[in-house]
Amino acid sequence: MTRFRPCIDLHAGKVKQIVGSTLSDSGQGLRTNFVSDRDAAWYAELYRQDGLTGGHVILLGPGNEMAAKSALAAYPGGLQVGGGIRPCNAAEHLEAGASHVIVTSYLFETDGTFSQTRLDKMVAAVGRERLVIDLSCKATAEGWTVAMNRWQTLTDLHVTPETLRHLAAHCAEFLIHAVDVEGKCEGIDERLVEFLGKHSPLPMTYAGGIHRLQDLERIQHLSLGRVDATVGSALDLFGGQGVRYADLVAFNRRAG
Repeated sequence: MTRFRPCIDLHAGKVKQIVGSTLSDSGQGLRTNFVSDRDAAWYAELYRQDGLTGGHVILLGPGNEMAAKSALAAYPGGLQVGGGIRPCNAAEHLEAGASHVIVTSYLFETDGTFSQTRLDKMVAAVGRERLVIDLSCKATAEGWTVAMNRWQTLTDLHVTPETLRHLAAHCAEFLIHAVDVEGKCEGIDERLVEFLGKHSPLPMTYAGGIHRLQDLERIQHLSLGRVDATVGSALDLFGGQGVRYADLVAFNRRAG
């Protein structure tokens, strides 16, 4: 059954909701949907109290380490962490309380070439069972192609059944961002969700475009209950008006 998985997105040490495709080193053009007056630990404690598992903390750039570690300390073993994860820093996040680390751009060379060598180094550093691979999927002529560097650069890795099977041998879960709809609250990428439900060999969390509770029900239908989902800008916890946090907690309880 599809389940809601919570998130904590950190930018400049604050819990924020931004349109991910507008994130850049310069900060120019950044579109911010929400900035919380509560810290990361407050959200982590809430998720712990409500028994929500498998959520993630994402560090969007520098200046977020202290906030991330405060969240992990508030909910030890209950949250995954991603954003700038590499073999040299992965262990410290696990020691700080993360259940898994999420790897993204590190798996690619600077020109966008997928590196099996880099993936092997991540597995050696943390073990397959504690590694989540983040695939940020952008629609292209090939179907979907992974984007890196805050979704600014297309890689040479196309999201195919063969790609998912290969990567699944090296990780415990997938986190999927639908780049074209992420942060826009305009609806999910239904074609992508259906594809993932049909072909993913591992647990998977989808992010992108959810703006009402019915979107989770749609994900459950399209994926045959094989894909979980996270909700960002539409959630009332993050200033949204489309989805109530209490309804998502209830959704999970109905799933059993």
